[in-house]
Parts: sequence; C-alpha cells; structure tokens
Amino acid sequence: MNGVVVVDKPSGPTSRDVVEEVKRALGVRKAGHTGTLDPLATGVLPVCVNEATKLVQFLALDNKEYRATLRLGVRTDTLDTEGSVLSREEPRVTREQVEEALAGLKGKREQVPPRYSAVKVRGKALYNWTRRGIDVEAPARDVEIYDIRIEEILLPEVTFAVSCSKGTYIRSLCAEAGEALGCGGCMSALRRTRSGHFREETAVALEGLTGEEKRERLTANLLPPTEILPDFAVIDVDPPLAEMLRNGYQPEGEVLTRYHIPFLVAGDVIKFTLHGDHLVAVARMLCASDELASSAGKRQAVRILRVLND
Repeated sequence: MNGVVVVDKPSGPTSRDVVEEVKRALGVRKAGHTGTLDPLATGVLPVCVNEATKLVQFLALDNKEYRATLRLGVRTDTLDTEGSVLSREEPRVTREQVEEALAGLKGKREQVPPRYSAVKVRGKALYNWTRRGIDVEAPARDVEIYDIRIEEILLPEVTFAVSCSKGTYIRSLCAEAGEALGCGGCMSALRRTRSGHFREETAVALEGLTGEEKRERLTANLLPPTEILPDFAVIDVDPPLAEMLRNGYQPEGEVLTRYHIPFLVAGDVIKFTLHGDHLVAVARMLCASDELASSAGKRQAVRILRVLND
C-alpha cells in the first residue's frame, strides 16, 4: 500500500497526531505529512504512506493557500488565540486601512518563525527552547506572499484568503498586519485550502468514524505514487531498465534514446515509470533531451534522486 491521502485535519490534534491516526487505520509502518499545520488549524494535510514517504521532499516545496481570520486588538505570545494575552485594545480602523495593511504584506520578504513553532534550532523544536525560558531565535527565511484577498470584515475580526510560498507562517502575517494598524493582532482561525495540487474538495475527514470506516475511506482515497507529482515529465521504461534503476544504476544518455523522451533541459526533475502505473524513480536531468544521443551519449544523463519499490 503506497501513495498519498489528503486528510482534512480538524482543529485540536497536531499534524503528527493525524499521521499516527492514518498509520493505525491503514496498519502501515511508514507515513509522513508534507507540511505542518498548527493544532489550531484545519484543512488540507497530505499524508504520504510507505514508499510515497520518499516523495515528501518534493511535495514540501509546494505553494499553499489558506483562509485565515485575524483578530485585531489582541496581542499574544504565540501570535494566535491559543497563547497568553499580552495586551488588548479597541481596534479603531477603517476598511480602507485594513485593506492597505494586508496589501502591504504581498511580495517577497524575510520572515522569522514564531518563537512557538516546530522549526528546529540546534536540534530542538523552537517551542521547546521557548518553554524552557531560553531565548533562541531562528534564522529568518525567505518567503513570498503571492496574493491576499479580504473575504469579510466584522470587527474585531478580518477573514482573508492568502496564497503563499512554503514555510510561510500565517500567524506572523496576522501579527504584522495588527502592528501596521497600530492595535496589534493575532490569528483566531486558519484553514489550509490548498497544498500544491491537493485541494480541500478532495480532503478526507476522519472525525467520528470507526477504525474500519477510517480504513475504508482512506484506502478509497489513496492516490498512487504515479499521480502525486503531476508537473514532472515522465519517461516510461521497460522492466529490465526499471530493475537496474532500482538497483542503483545511473543511466547514460544512449540508454534512454530508445524511449520516448519529452523536451527536457538540464535541471528538470523527471519521473521514471513502469507500464505507466508504477513509479520507479525520481531523477534530475544532467543534460537536455536533445543531447542524449550526442557525443555525451555514454556519459551519465540523469542523477537519480529517489528510488521507489512501488
């Protein structure tokens, strides 16, 4: 049993809790998610099962979309409503001011992860240092906010949709918007509506189901590895080459010329499949596809990044 299932995470459990729930329901040993959601948050949590866990590194790079609620006038130590309140004040702002503050968050920026977050610093999650009273600051990371759209303003709360790069903390955006408005702010609700190609419409809810019902629902919605990375070009190989790839072979250019090769350039990440329905490996091109049969034909043409026994 290999693949990805998109779970509709409820508010409360951690992302790791959801992964453990999937493992128990399916009776599998290996599973992992592709990007942490805070306990408060709900929505799209892709969970890779067995061999598909080897693809987490590629899926974790996906852009994300969220629906968030900003509560103005409240500052907390965790930047959301689950933390200790640091200050309160009445937000006296107009819609135009709110729109301007949120619009000001768009674009490329550096963002320091919140002190209460799972980012690893010196081998430990940042929240572990914070809870021990040790002031350790994580290095800033580059993120990008592609778009922000206000959906509703019912002061003191503002609900907005945001599209962003991986690693973006929406809690931090809420706090920044609050400071820009002069009254402070924190996040009161968050739902991930998209992670890469995975959307909330296809997410599976597990709340209230028995163990057998969970297993049936998860199994019915398990996406096979060949469907997980739809943007990667595909080279479908025969069984002998598939076996060689799984045994560590790094193919030379002339070996690949007997297969249908899409237009590729050096650096493109590709998938090797068997019979179109088994994912054999993920690799990076070391040359363009039109160079495979050239004088470089006897040289290594791709670098295998991951091998799957799907």
